[in-house]
Amino acid sequence: MTEERPATAEPRRARALFSTADFRLLRTALTAYARTIDDREELAKINALHHRLGTYC
Repeated sequence: MTEERPATAEPRRARALFSTADFRLLRTALTAYARTIDDREELAKINALHHRLGTYC
């Protein structure tokens, strides 16, 4: 059962999906993974993601 809201109602406020600790954990996991792979293309993607996650911490 979904709640119907009038068209004039304010949009709900977005909530954060990840905490700062979550970002740190993800970066740590990516670092460990990056040390185990040999595929240069995959490593470039992992490095870019690692960098983007770092901008949130």
